[in-house]
Amino acid sequence: MTLKLHWFLPTYGDSRLIVGGGHGLPAGTAHSDRDASIDYLATIVRSAESFGFTGALIPTGAWCEDAFVTAALLARETTSLAFLVAFRPGLVSPTLSAQMAATFARHAPGRILLNVVVGGEAHEQRSFGDYLDKDARYERCDEFLDVVRRLWAGETVSKHGNHISVDEAALAMPPNPIPPLYFGGSSAAAGPVAARHSDVYLTWGEPPAAVRDKIEWIRKLAAEEGRTVRFGIRLHTISRDTAQEAWAQAGRLLDALDEETVRTTQEGLARSQSEGQKRMLALHEANRADGTWNDARSLEIAPNLWSGVGLVRGGAGTALVGSHTEVADRIAEYAEIGIDEFIFSGYPHLEELYWFGEGVVPILRQRGLFSGGVSGPAASIPFVGSAR
Repeated sequence: MTLKLHWFLPTYGDSRLIVGGGHGLPAGTAHSDRDASIDYLATIVRSAESFGFTGALIPTGAWCEDAFVTAALLARETTSLAFLVAFRPGLVSPTLSAQMAATFARHAPGRILLNVVVGGEAHEQRSFGDYLDKDARYERCDEFLDVVRRLWAGETVSKHGNHISVDEAALAMPPNPIPPLYFGGSSAAAGPVAARHSDVYLTWGEPPAAVRDKIEWIRKLAAEEGRTVRFGIRLHTISRDTAQEAWAQAGRLLDALDEETVRTTQEGLARSQSEGQKRMLALHEANRADGTWNDARSLEIAPNLWSGVGLVRGGAGTALVGSHTEVADRIAEYAEIGIDEFIFSGYPHLEELYWFGEGVVPILRQRGLFSGGVSGPAASIPFVGSAR
């Protein structure tokens, strides 16, 4: 098995500390110490490309910059890296969305991946003018993706559903190759839509047993549709030369938090309609109740799986923490149960990318789990001589 690795682009800002805000929280609640300018994001994507990463996830929401515009600006900064563009079906027409992706694919072939985000926060959806409830949003997404898929296949589409209506829609130039669809969702309404349309089903980082259950759930639904689906996981990472150094860094991230910040963030996240967000909150609920959340090791919910990020950040709230070998071990464990693709991030995103790229990636290559990037002999270093 050869895994695909992706990094994450913090289009809302970056920091040496956990950047709060994100999914489930109002726009403007995220704080950062480092501006996510195009120049800074370009440094991240060029570095990810140099380590052989497949792509970079760009988030969507009121709390961050627009993903499609960001991807378009960064495409010329790299040569092979793909952009996993998160978008919300139904906020624009399916014909326009299909056209946008096709245009991107024409100018950067094979470098557009689409992350379908139905949206789990009713208050945020209303800010975009969307007043459907959660189940109706999934129903609309199903109709939306049916139109998009058929347009990409070169069909002329007329469809009149409960939410989507188009007449004689067509694309002048369908994309080649067709962009793969990435889809996440833990609710009962999400599963059938993922099974019908997704190429890669995504989950946030839960313990391996819970992830295995999700994989089995989606595999069964996809088989009923006559399809097969790949699987991906979204995690943060703190990887160091030794486990002690990694856990010390996790402790420093917690030391910067206080009880009031954690409490108010959790109150905001508790309003989320997202089943995945509820599962993230449950991972550290007991630690918040008994006051042990500020002890880094108390938040280790499975070997090397740390729930500390989710104390103040919505969405993905867990990190792999440990030595480079331990982190590689956990990646191998997830791969063994069926995860094909990993989307990582860290604080700050540039520095943690280098810790991971220089520490974990070589181990994954040695184990035959990763073949991306150049792994030839070391380059000559100017003024030093040949590296040995």
